[in-house]
Amino acid sequence: MTRTHDLTCGPIRPQLIELAVPLLLGNILQQFYNTIDSFIVGRYVGLDAFAALGVAGTVMNLFVFVLTGFCSGISIILANFYGRKDYGGFRQEVWLSTALGTVATAALSLVGFAAMGPVLALIQTPADLIPPVREYLTVIFIGLVSTYLYNLCAAALRAAGNSAAALGALAIAMGTNLVLDYLFVAVLGFGVAGAAWATVLAQLLSVAICVIYWKLHFSHLLFTSADMHYDHSLVTQSANYGLVSALHQSSLYIGKLLVQGAVNTMGTQVIAAYTATMRIEGFLNSFGDSGAAAVSVFVAQNEGARDRRRAKDGFRMGMKLMLAMFVVLAVVMVLVARPCTQFLVGETEGLTVESAVGYLWVIAPFYALNFIGSVFVGFYRGRGLVHVPVIGTCLHISIRVILSYLLADAMGLPAVALATGIGWFCVNSYQTLTYRSLSRKDALEAASE
Repeated sequence: MTRTHDLTCGPIRPQLIELAVPLLLGNILQQFYNTIDSFIVGRYVGLDAFAALGVAGTVMNLFVFVLTGFCSGISIILANFYGRKDYGGFRQEVWLSTALGTVATAALSLVGFAAMGPVLALIQTPADLIPPVREYLTVIFIGLVSTYLYNLCAAALRAAGNSAAALGALAIAMGTNLVLDYLFVAVLGFGVAGAAWATVLAQLLSVAICVIYWKLHFSHLLFTSADMHYDHSLVTQSANYGLVSALHQSSLYIGKLLVQGAVNTMGTQVIAAYTATMRIEGFLNSFGDSGAAAVSVFVAQNEGARDRRRAKDGFRMGMKLMLAMFVVLAVVMVLVARPCTQFLVGETEGLTVESAVGYLWVIAPFYALNFIGSVFVGFYRGRGLVHVPVIGTCLHISIRVILSYLLADAMGLPAVALATGIGWFCVNSYQTLTYRSLSRKDALEAASE
């Protein structure tokens, strides 16, 4: 695909599918980054290193999802510009986000270095896992700017209705990551640091590919010196959308970080089990994240075109598609729970395998709520109501963390799954009530026009 897409007219279902499929494939490939790291480290370094990557991944994601959340907020502004056919505004927003975001990401890296020790202590990381966790995170924080730039490129392409280009760049980068992982870890023996360097270098490659693609195919959307000037109102809007969206994503992972603390009290075998479940769940979450992103862009373009009726039609179609997807995925998740866990941890039985399988079987039916919530998130982001997902996530975190700690001793790892499902139920209740209130407000505004 070498073109952008105007989502303000035409049949909705194929548009959502065409937008979502590359996003889905890209999210799945992104999961392979972490899964490849875990698999190779687990095979060539050992179970303790595999568990260490699970802890490191939870801390890393807190920072990474600040960046991806920020870029998701920026994509809403860009999609609005694109829906209004304001390509000059589009280019200027890309420039401002690139310049200011890069500086902010460098500062975030410094925060990561400073907070690493206290955070690992807060989540009760076992002493024997701290050295490899620190080793991995040090490299990740060094290369954090590459993560931001890739996500910004992908957000800009997505806002213009082209999600396939970023997928191609990511596919090439993932292949590079696989080769470098094997070289650095299995051949050269660099341990967990080798896996981190493989990830960073692969992301740098994906950024280079995205920039080249932009220049070749969408030069009218690539900023020039004429666009490189400060606009206070646009910076303020970018900060508002970006930071609130970043708060939404990061608060979700603060919750995961706190849950990791509960898991860490259960011992290395259960930590390894949780690491395996997070890798498996990552693939399922890819479907929800992709659905949310597709609905978000669709709604944002139509909001920019001032067509709220079509925006809501897109929301409803997105909900139908995601629920149909859940039916298939929930069955698959139950069937593959044991073989996938055995493959990831390199064991066929024992506490690690049984804990992981128990967790996955409990959480599988709750994914209907996860997918419904994802479509709501996409709708609210597209409407510019970025505070609604933040409130919902804070509600989810509170319930999930409290119940995980209360039930962990009695239920073990499945307690985390049950707590997560109950949290999703409460969030969906809040989002549904908010949607009904917003619909009444829209009807009143339409009647007064």
